[in-house]
Amino acid sequence: MARGKVKTGNVSMSDMMKRLNKKYGMEVAHDLNQENPTEVKGWIPTGSRWLDSIICKGQKAGIPIGKISEIAGLSATGKSYMAACIAAEAQKQGIYVVYFDSESAIDPAFLSKAGINTDPDCFMYIQAITVEQVLEMVEEFLGMERRMLFIWDSIANTPTDSDKEGGFNPNASVGKKARTLSLAFQKLTIPLANAECTLLCLNQLKQKIASTHAEKIEVMSEPYTTPGGKSLVYASSLRIWLTKRKSKSAFVTDENGFTIGSEVKATLKKSRFGTERRQCTFQITWGDDEVRIMDEESWFEAIKGSEFIKQSGAWYTLVYDNGEEQKFQATRWMEYLRDPRFRQRVEELMDIEVIGKYKDRIGDITAFEDIDAGAED
Repeated sequence: MARGKVKTGNVSMSDMMKRLNKKYGMEVAHDLNQENPTEVKGWIPTGSRWLDSIICKGQKAGIPIGKISEIAGLSATGKSYMAACIAAEAQKQGIYVVYFDSESAIDPAFLSKAGINTDPDCFMYIQAITVEQVLEMVEEFLGMERRMLFIWDSIANTPTDSDKEGGFNPNASVGKKARTLSLAFQKLTIPLANAECTLLCLNQLKQKIASTHAEKIEVMSEPYTTPGGKSLVYASSLRIWLTKRKSKSAFVTDENGFTIGSEVKATLKKSRFGTERRQCTFQITWGDDEVRIMDEESWFEAIKGSEFIKQSGAWYTLVYDNGEEQKFQATRWMEYLRDPRFRQRVEELMDIEVIGKYKDRIGDITAFEDIDAGAED
């Protein structure tokens, strides 16, 4: 044996990790005591504190950086509005935003109202012509060694190459999008995580069609599904479904009675950081002045069941940690929030009621069901 040649059996695990990483040209072997490649490196707020507080157990979170997330919703439930809010929050963290639009429904005025800086140094708009094109560009962007947020609006409305080149026969490319996405997510999941880039996919909720008795029973409990196959269901770390009530009280109107917004219910269909089925509600406005999630307005609904909130007719009482009490009316909620002391106590109760109690009950399956049942009520 030549001098200096190390026997394979004598190679340390540290040296073996270095060899593997050198051989494959990337960090594939890791010492979890030094760095965990699966750990979420940060969160992008959604624009709703209530929603951010139910995504991850024990902390205020948002859209996980380095992961694949999906926001699916019914028509006009605010998918694009929420994506724009998330994009604006990402830019505050120095994250470059790439917006793939397959619906030709985004205009600069809308983006500006949502708080997005459309300067080319911060934002890039791309027409999503085909599924393959979007995925190839995402893969190419990952080589830039820069934190990015990719927003795909929407998967459901983006055709495949076969769809684009063919006619209007719906059977000509059956299953092509699902197979393409399945391969793509297998290829992109780890590179996205290593590059600390985030893929946010917007999708549509479709009504399930039941033909058998068993399917009809299933539809009664879950009437919606998402197009694009099952690959996104498995690949995504976070799935949020947006629905809304159709009653007149579910809409936001101005002083002239014109509709300028609607109430949205967000449901976690999957969260690798918490649990599914947790819910919250908030309103989204699209008036002339701004496009925004009415975040602070929703806080009262989140905490009004707290033991530190008492009700007597139209009046409520907020109890401070030192036992002091302050009366207020729900109709003047935003006015009271201007008081720094009142606001601070409300934010404390948000952490207690939405994050703290949930954290204390981790591991208690019955408690999960109780929390979810309360949200549905």
